[in-house]
Amino acid sequence: MLPLALVLLIATGLAHSYLGERYLLMRLFKRQDLPKLLGSTAFTIGTLRFVWHLTTVAWWGLAYLVFAAWSGTVGKDQVLTAIGVTSLVSAAFPLYFTRGRHLSWVVFLLIGVLVIAARSGP
Repeated sequence: MLPLALVLLIATGLAHSYLGERYLLMRLFKRQDLPKLLGSTAFTIGTLRFVWHLTTVAWWGLAYLVFAAWSGTVGKDQVLTAIGVTSLVSAAFPLYFTRGRHLSWVVFLLIGVLVIAARSGP
């Protein structure tokens, strides 16, 4: 059961990002009436894009935990690693897509660093 759940989490993340980008976001971004947050639509587009794809990052973090449970290696360090890495990757998205103007990257980065530092092993 767990291998199927693992495959489904990975596939769902891929499908969500690809199909959402192609069939939802691209069509939405062509609209002329997007709100101009912080003075332009660029921030609006970047924010919507990183938030959309952040769901995929979260599902892949869960996929790692399912894999660890399936392989019998799940423990405190594996859980903290999954949360820490997921948070660090989550920090990279607003940094890239909004050029750091969406300040969620600060919180995700802090969470990632704190959680990784709290692990007992390397």
